[in-house]
Amino acid sequence: MPAKKKAKNIKITLNKGLVGATAAQKSNVHSLGLHKIHQSVVREDTPVYRGMANAVRHLVTVEEAD
Repeated sequence: MPAKKKAKNIKITLNKGLVGATAAQKSNVHSLGLHKIHQSVVREDTPVYRGMANAVRHLVTVEEAD
């Protein structure tokens, strides 16, 4: 059997608060699992999570995680 590839991960950090953000942006950030400023989560690097982070790119930073 071929060896399974290790899934790549991304680390998403909330850098700015949600005051003044639209309802869609707030729900997007909460769906990523972020609730507090400077909180970070590690998610699998899929187009779904990349798109969610891209929609609120002015509020979060995305970097590669091991």
